[in-house]
Amino acid sequence: MAQHLKSSKSTFLNVLRHSLAFGSPSHASPHLRHNLPHGGPPSIKKVSPNPLTRLCNTMVDTLSSSHEDTNSQVMDFPGGKVSFTPEIRFISESNEERVPCYRVLDDNGQQLPNSQFVPVSKEIAVKMYSDMVTLQMMDNIFYEAQRQGRLSFYATAYGEEAINIASAAALSPDDVIFPQYREPGVLLWRGFTLQEFANQCFGNKSDYGKGRQMPVHYGSNKLNYFTVSATIATQLPNAVGAAYSLKMDGKDACAVTFFGDGGSSEGDFHAAMNFAAVMEAPVLFICRNNGWAISTPTSDQFRSDGVVVKGRAYGIRSIRVDGNDALAMYSAVHEAREMAIREHRPILIEALTYRVGHHSTSDDSTRYRSADEIEWWNKARNPLSRFRTWVESNGWWSDEAESDLRSRIKKEMLEAIRVAEKTEKPNLNHMFSDVYDVPPLNLREQELLVRQAIKSHPQDYPSDVPL
Repeated sequence: MAQHLKSSKSTFLNVLRHSLAFGSPSHASPHLRHNLPHGGPPSIKKVSPNPLTRLCNTMVDTLSSSHEDTNSQVMDFPGGKVSFTPEIRFISESNEERVPCYRVLDDNGQQLPNSQFVPVSKEIAVKMYSDMVTLQMMDNIFYEAQRQGRLSFYATAYGEEAINIASAAALSPDDVIFPQYREPGVLLWRGFTLQEFANQCFGNKSDYGKGRQMPVHYGSNKLNYFTVSATIATQLPNAVGAAYSLKMDGKDACAVTFFGDGGSSEGDFHAAMNFAAVMEAPVLFICRNNGWAISTPTSDQFRSDGVVVKGRAYGIRSIRVDGNDALAMYSAVHEAREMAIREHRPILIEALTYRVGHHSTSDDSTRYRSADEIEWWNKARNPLSRFRTWVESNGWWSDEAESDLRSRIKKEMLEAIRVAEKTEKPNLNHMFSDVYDVPPLNLREQELLVRQAIKSHPQDYPSDVPL
């Protein structure tokens, strides 16, 4: 009986609240409030409540007080101090509304009315656009070189140029980068030359990794860019550890790690997120949600509202951004960096984008998605054309500047490849160096075995590697 009365009281209370709220502008649908004309809703004539309304208000106040008294007590557990409820109530698997996506420019590059963004100077804007073009042209030429058999492997950043360059522009050179293999633009922004890119891809003796890594697995100590790891998501926990170290040393810097939607499906993602939240590490998690983990679509990876909502589960502030909008990416990363350092907190940024290119030169993406889909994204949501429109609208760019830039970059790229191809390969002994100060016995034995094998079967080994 008591339970029935409580249930009836709760139902009656909800009915009263609904009746009073109906038609009130403050209780209108969020969609309706959002779509009201700028300046807010039209003025509403104030009228005195009628006697029935006053009576209902009094009843709601009385019943609310009685109802809330039941739930005002808290239960203090080691895992948290929480209120309790006598009702069987499950948390919904998702919110009714999807998390909105922050953008500044529309698909045509026009600035949206009342858009909020961090101001960008002419110098920064021109460099951002120039580097986006450079990144695209570098991808074009290296991709063709691989198809000609001059490189063993390559992966492009087609469609994701804005995420690369705009995020890099919003960071400090002191910020430590833990990339995946689709962020060469961050390194380009920081001053890595086309010759240095070519040296790594061709694995010559001028390559900082001494030819021990696959192409596009770049790294630079002087530019605070940790070497790319081919294993997915291993860089995330590394970034958290580095961020915690920066905090302990009182540095005005943060760690930044990039990964894809596929990376968010790895265990290291979840371990890193929880570690960062608990340790209050100043780290930016930038997820390039391009819809595909090689050939696996996001629909086969998770049922949540993308990646952005995963931040809340770990107590991490998060934002969803149009990754093809350079201004939005720049502004979001700029603000996230300031928050991370000032408040000692991790930030998750989900950048929605589309991988226009194949996963790599080892992939044919038309086997699992249509060529028409790829072409639509390349034309309708192209990050370069969108940002160029905005830069041109400010009088900072022209067709002549575009032609000069592309002509210069093409010449520099072809020369970089010519030099890289002619540069000698690293000596064989570098396979066993740079890990131990004094190589242990097992490594010395391995080197001896390799040299014996080469001597016995020289035809099976590269002839251009010095012994």
